Amino acid sequence: MNDVDVELRDLRLAVIASQHRSLRRAAEALNIRQSTLSRRLRDLEDRLGAQLFERTNGGTHLTSAGQEFLASARRILEDVEAEFRRFQTRSRGELGILTIGVHASPSAGNMHATLVEYHRRFPDVDVRTVDGSHDRLLFALTSNAVDVAIVTGREPNWDDRTLPLWSERVIVALPQHHALARHQKIRWSDLANEKFLLPQQGPGKELEGLLASKLHNTIGAEGIVRQDSSLDRLLSLVSADYGALLMFEGATGVRSDGVVYHEVWDEDEPTRANFMAYWRDANSNPTLGLFLAMLRERYPDLSAEPEAAP
Repeated sequence: MNDVDVELRDLRLAVIASQHRSLRRAAEALNIRQSTLSRRLRDLEDRLGAQLFERTNGGTHLTSAGQEFLASARRILEDVEAEFRRFQTRSRGELGILTIGVHASPSAGNMHATLVEYHRRFPDVDVRTVDGSHDRLLFALTSNAVDVAIVTGREPNWDDRTLPLWSERVIVALPQHHALARHQKIRWSDLANEKFLLPQQGPGKELEGLLASKLHNTIGAEGIVRQDSSLDRLLSLVSADYGALLMFEGATGVRSDGVVYHEVWDEDEPTRANFMAYWRDANSNPTLGLFLAMLRERYPDLSAEPEAAP
């Protein structure tokens, strides 16, 4: 049995011919000669081995075989057009998967607002998040496990693309009955005698370094308890008076009974941590381009050199 070589263009010609029921009107709609349309339809029928159209002085009508074939042809054309539109949407970055390395909790603040806005603009993109420490997420970038990582601070050994983003206040979570919970302002010196719970993953290493720099290494090993636990479990330990918990502002969307949040102050203002976006220039995921464009729109890099005038 010979293979049947039918082009999509032939299917489209047959469908339009069936809609107009006149080769003359169908040819006008297609902007081709009637003789050309008639010849291509004849060729299609020869290849199929079946008569699709009954041609009379009163017009062109589908045969029973033609009705069956044209029903399949319409489905094929609709499927191809739908797939073509999906491919165009995917190539523009409006459809697909974006994997974001998340250093700290995005339950509130700028990270949460960024995810909300991105979903509003591109609801067909499937966003997946990967939690991890600063080092783990940068390694995940190099191995293509994530498309972009949003972490605190600058990495001097990173030689690819970065974008400064927002800053977040440093927050201390305390038991509700703690003496400091009633203070208007909490300074680092007020926390010198506290025991701290720190996560082993996520921003734990950065928070520990912050403690050491602000309290001048006065907190010994017994003053820090590292926990391989999620934020909600750490807050449960805080409420049970196992210690205080340092976190970034974006984590304050997670609430726990018996726990209060206070910003931690330097001398004249709350302590803040800067966040950066890291990604690889070689990453070809179209969804990343739109995400980065939105980040640049929301958080323009004022440190970048202005473009030279043409």
